[in-house]
Amino acid sequence: MVFHKLTARKHDPLPLRGDITQYDSQELRRLQQAELEILDAIDALCQREGITYFLDGGSVLGALRHEGFIPWDDDIDLGMPRPDYDRFIEAARTSLPDNLTLALPGETPNYAPMFAKVMRKGTKFLTEETLEAGFDQGIFVDIFPYDDLSPNEKIARSQLRQARFWQSASYLYHAKSVHVPHRGIVGSIESAACKGCHYALRLLLNEEKLHTRFNESLNTDTEGSTRCATLAWAQSEGYDTDDMLPTRLESFEGRKLPVPGNAEAYLTRTYGSNWRSLPPLDQRQNHAPIELAF
Repeated sequence: MVFHKLTARKHDPLPLRGDITQYDSQELRRLQQAELEILDAIDALCQREGITYFLDGGSVLGALRHEGFIPWDDDIDLGMPRPDYDRFIEAARTSLPDNLTLALPGETPNYAPMFAKVMRKGTKFLTEETLEAGFDQGIFVDIFPYDDLSPNEKIARSQLRQARFWQSASYLYHAKSVHVPHRGIVGSIESAACKGCHYALRLLLNEEKLHTRFNESLNTDTEGSTRCATLAWAQSEGYDTDDMLPTRLESFEGRKLPVPGNAEAYLTRTYGSNWRSLPPLDQRQNHAPIELAF
């Protein structure tokens, strides 16, 4: 095992999620290769079981803009329609290679996300948040379930609002040092408010209640739905299901992997119409690990 300790930028009081970490180029590439090995195992399982999945988030952007990782990216995101996600979880419990393990909401202790991770055993990818939560996070690939949104716009907005609330509550319950949208005085106020919420949530809730409340936000009538969203990470207003499925294949690190069928529409909705252009240097973000061990 090789161990590295990474240091966040000195002007930041804490290495918050989303801040840039200056990897050594060889180290970042080694991390990406480790994640590709996890991805290959997931792809093999999905092919064997007939499970639909697709590259998600920045991994879609990387596929279409770079034919692989965004050069500074340090993770892989996958999406699955909820029925396929449920099938994947059940198959992965027994069929993943021995060197991989699942982290699951409601099952894995001290685990804040409402989506699954496939992690490589014996590795570390630790952030301030995972350390505070007591979650021993390894090198991982994220897997996001896509849920149908109600065709009733008022109910759909309620779905998204409740999912965001309980998702945020889970992160605040597990750690007081979470990513805030601003810096300076405003950011300090936001950070202080988050710490207050953290202690209040620890008094009022537990992990079981958090996941029960989140799952309740999924239980609504979605018959006739034409839109879907990652309610487990509800950062958008959702996508037209016809833009997501069926998938198509695109190049990613020498592989042909599935992406949303209308990936261009997906990327425009997610990142804006200028997604083909590289962002400024100060906006090139990754996950800022504090400890990384292969």
